[in-house]
Amino acid sequence: MDYFRHRTIITLFALIVITVALFTIYTHFPVGPDNGFSNDLIAESQQLMGTIVTIEIVGPKTNAETTINSAFREIDRIEKLMTTFDSNSEIGILNAEGHVDNVSDDLIYVMEQSIHYGNISEGAFDITIKPILNLWKTKIIAGEYPTGEEINKTLILVNYTNISVEKHTIYFNAEGMSITVDGMAKGYAVDQAVKVLKNNGYTSGFVNAGGDGMYFGTRPDGSDWKVGLRNPENKSQSIVVMEISDMAVATSGNYERYFNESARLSHISDPRTGYSSQSLLSATIIAGSAMEADTLATTVFVLGPNEGLELIENIQNTECMLITPENEIFTSSGFDTYLSNN
Repeated sequence: MDYFRHRTIITLFALIVITVALFTIYTHFPVGPDNGFSNDLIAESQQLMGTIVTIEIVGPKTNAETTINSAFREIDRIEKLMTTFDSNSEIGILNAEGHVDNVSDDLIYVMEQSIHYGNISEGAFDITIKPILNLWKTKIIAGEYPTGEEINKTLILVNYTNISVEKHTIYFNAEGMSITVDGMAKGYAVDQAVKVLKNNGYTSGFVNAGGDGMYFGTRPDGSDWKVGLRNPENKSQSIVVMEISDMAVATSGNYERYFNESARLSHISDPRTGYSSQSLLSATIIAGSAMEADTLATTVFVLGPNEGLELIENIQNTECMLITPENEIFTSSGFDTYLSNN
C-alpha cells in the first residue's frame, strides 16, 4: 500500500530492549542557569491526574510561580470534573444516573470530540468502554478471566452512538452504560494549562503530564524543545529524540497500567471485541494539541500498525511512530521531519 512506502522497519537490538516498563516522553537537555541568556527556565512538578505533571516556562521569574500554580489549579479543576473515582464529578453523576444536567463547557467539548474520534476510527475509540474495563478488573482481582459469554453480554453496553449531548445536558440512550474519558482528559487538561501560561504572557514552555506533553515556543537559546522516547532498560538512552515546537506528543503502551503481575494485560481494551489490544507495544503521536495526540495514541494502539498508520496518514499535521511486540518500528511519512540531528 502507498501508506507503507514511507514506513521504517527497524529491528531493535540489545541497546534498545523493549520491556513492560513504562515508556516516558520527557524533555531533556535542559538549559542550565549559566547559559548566557536573559530568560530563565522555571520548572515545577506536582502529582495530578494519577501522574507527575511538570510545567516549565521560559521568561522572567516575576510572577512565574503564581502563573505555574494557576496552571496546576486548572489541571486539578478538570480532573475533578472528569474523574470516574468521585461520584460527585460530572462524569460520576452521569455514570450513576444515566444523565447529567448543567454540564460544564469543558465536558461538553470533550464529549463532542470523543464522538468525533469514535466516528473517524469506526469505533476503535469509544469512551463507553468502561463496563468492559470494570468486568476485566473485577474478574482479575478475583483471580479469574471473563468468559466469552460475559464479554459479549457486556459489549452490548459499549456503543458511543448511544450518547446524546444536547445544550448542557448529556444522557445515555441505554440503561447500564458508563464512560471513562481517561484516553483524552489528560491531554485536554494539558492544553488548558498551556492556555493559562500563554494568557499570563509566557510564549515558551511546556506542560507534560506523565508522557502527554504540549510544547510551545522555544528553549531560552532559541532551539526547539527536545523530546525523547526513552529506553526503559537504560534511562540514559533514547530510542528517538524529537524536536518539537507548538506541537504535542503523547504515547500509549500496553505496559502502562495493569491490575496485577500474574495477569498482565493491556489496559487499552478494544471496544469492538472486549479484549485487550495486543498488536502494538506502543504508539507515539505528534499532533497539534495534547488532547488530539492523547486520543489518537489510544486509538492507533487499538487499530494496530496497518489501520493505525493509515488513519494517521489521513489526518493533516499529525505523525506517528508505532512499535510492535516483535520490536519493529513503523513511522508515518512525515515523522522523520521531527527527528533531532543531534
